[in-house]
Amino acid sequence: METRAPYVLIGSFVLAAILAVFGFVYWLNNTGGIGPRANYHVQFQGPVPGLLVGAGVLFNGIRVGEVTQLGLAPDNPRFVNATISVASTTPVRADTRVGLDFQGLTGVPVVTLEGGMIVAKAGEPVTLIAEAGAGQSMTQAARDALRRVDTVLEDNSGPLKDTIANLKTFSDGLARNTGKIDGILAGLEKMTGGGTPAQKITYDLRTPQNLGPAGKTLSASLAIPEPTAVAMLQTQRMLFMPSGDNPGFADFLWADSIPKLVQARLIDSFENYDIAHAPLRTTDLGQADYQLLIDIRRFRIATEGEMRVEIGLSARIVDRNGKVVASRLVETSEKLDKIEPAAAVAAFDAAFARITKELIGWTVQAV
Repeated sequence: METRAPYVLIGSFVLAAILAVFGFVYWLNNTGGIGPRANYHVQFQGPVPGLLVGAGVLFNGIRVGEVTQLGLAPDNPRFVNATISVASTTPVRADTRVGLDFQGLTGVPVVTLEGGMIVAKAGEPVTLIAEAGAGQSMTQAARDALRRVDTVLEDNSGPLKDTIANLKTFSDGLARNTGKIDGILAGLEKMTGGGTPAQKITYDLRTPQNLGPAGKTLSASLAIPEPTAVAMLQTQRMLFMPSGDNPGFADFLWADSIPKLVQARLIDSFENYDIAHAPLRTTDLGQADYQLLIDIRRFRIATEGEMRVEIGLSARIVDRNGKVVASRLVETSEKLDKIEPAAAVAAFDAAFARITKELIGWTVQAV
């Protein structure tokens, strides 16, 4: 016997399922599971590009409802009226600001709310007025900005044209006078010391030779600290008296500052005299029995009267306890035939040789 299908039961089940789906969708769209709703009228004083019924409503970035109705204002077609439905717990206030925002890469429009409570009359929805330009799109904003720029350029076309013409005249003038400008800049560099520095020529004092022992040598250890000198002598330049610079010595430099140079050549001279008892080359001066303290008083070229090289040293010998054992001034000069670096260095070598010989002989007698 053929089984009779329960078509009525199956059809009723399918119809109930369809109704349940539609009911769920209706509930989701209208309540969304967020409780009772409150309706508000929103008036946009301008276009609302892309805004549709069902668009989201955000309060401080949180979705609280959706747009339920859109239409033009009957009394002013430039305005747009909208009705929004939001959760009744949303703190809409008298200072609530309404705007239109665009989200995501596609720029989906949503209504934005910022603020708290408006007390509405019973049964009447509150009307919120959107800020001016709230519905203006990014495209429209860009067009308005370009329009303002175009207006500024148009209003100032004359001065801009004159400015460009002046710049062209100025650049043409620079092109015509490039050689003169290069000459001016080169002069400024030379005057201020800029540009590539000139190559300096370095000169050294010669250590006296053939100072061999004259029958007596140093009987105790000796150290020679760096000589003292006034600030003017702490230099590598050739000094003149009266003070001044000589053009022929512009590129002249001693191999070191004058005090360091005198110290090094004195130690070399004592070594040439008696290498076995040469002064200590050490920074620990306390290791020596005696110290030869030198103060440089003169190390210059005198140009008044007879041209000459002058060297003057003040020398003291002190023991370990700082007691001065002996002291004296050692001075000499050497005639200078002409003012030039080579001749001056030769004269300094001759004068320094006499100074050194006298200083060594005195030191050997005192120590």
